[in-house]
Formats: sequence, structure tokens, C-alpha cells
Amino acid sequence: MSTENGKYAIDVRDGRLGQVMGREGGYVQLRPVSGGREWDCPPEALGEADPGEVLRARVRRINWEGRLP
Repeated sequence: MSTENGKYAIDVRDGRLGQVMGREGGYVQLRPVSGGREWDCPPEALGEADPGEVLRARVRRINWEGRLP
């Protein structure tokens, strides 16, 4: 599993999809695709993100942003 910044990963502990933002204290920091607060994930709990799921999450974010005034 790549922990390169900008890549997408699944936190297998709860199934959340996030974008790798960096590493801190032995953890990988993930940010939700839709934006929001980062969370820490142990490297061993990272899974490969399905490209289709990443695309769906990015489209949801774009659609949500389009609704903003």
C-alpha cells in the first residue's frame, strides 16, 4: 500500500476513504475526499482505494460544491 502524499486509501478499520496528506508520529494522516478534518491511521490499517469509489467521492464533492451560493 502506497502512503505517498496525494494518493487515496481506505482505512480498513471503518471503511473510510481518504487522501494521504502526510505522516505524523508513525501514523498516516488521511483527509476525507469531501474535505474536512484529517484523521490518523496506522499504516497497517491502510487498504487500496478502489478507483471507482474515489471517482464517486470526488463527483459527490464537486456536486456539493456546485450547490453552494
